[in-house]
Amino acid sequence: MSIRPPPHPNGPELRARVAANLAAFPRREIALAALRPAAVAIVISPVRRRPTFLLTRRALTLRRNAGNYALPGGNYEPDEDAIAAALRETSEELGVALPREAALGLLDDFETLGGHRVTPVVCWSDAELKLVPDPVEVHQAWRIPLAHLEHPTSPRRQPREGGGDPILQMRVRGSWINAPTAAWLFQFREVALHGRWTRLDGVGQPEWTRR
Repeated sequence: MSIRPPPHPNGPELRARVAANLAAFPRREIALAALRPAAVAIVISPVRRRPTFLLTRRALTLRRNAGNYALPGGNYEPDEDAIAAALRETSEELGVALPREAALGLLDDFETLGGHRVTPVVCWSDAELKLVPDPVEVHQAWRIPLAHLEHPTSPRRQPREGGGDPILQMRVRGSWINAPTAAWLFQFREVALHGRWTRLDGVGQPEWTRR
């Protein structure tokens, strides 16, 4: 199936639109003390004047979620907030150092089966980024055109083994990416790119993400 062109041109117009959509979005916060706070970064940057986002495949030797598609991110360190954690993890995993003002806004907090409260942070870079993945954490990394998020079959929902909410998946790079990463990309597409206030209620996650 064909992929529709990017929803907006790259450059100041896209940045302004994404920032405005995020500023207007009444994001939901989770305040459960039992959940470990974490953050992921959705980094928009140009490649040959086309807007892209960063995506990784986790190292194959990791104890948890080895080989899974993921956004750069991880747990907070002491005295960090979501923006600081997302930027630090992006630097550690991909060698991409962005200033705090690169953050355009936040999406909904999301509770994972692994017991985390994850905050997606949408970031912007005017410069084309050179990725230097840390082999301990990252098997491979890509700058994916935003157009991939517009695939006509995305999102799809697959039955969850054992019942419960269906698993949300997004089609990227010819593969189906599972929630929670797919859920964050879906909400980013809907809210940040299109200004559609979309929640992630009823999004199932594969049981193996609990490990």
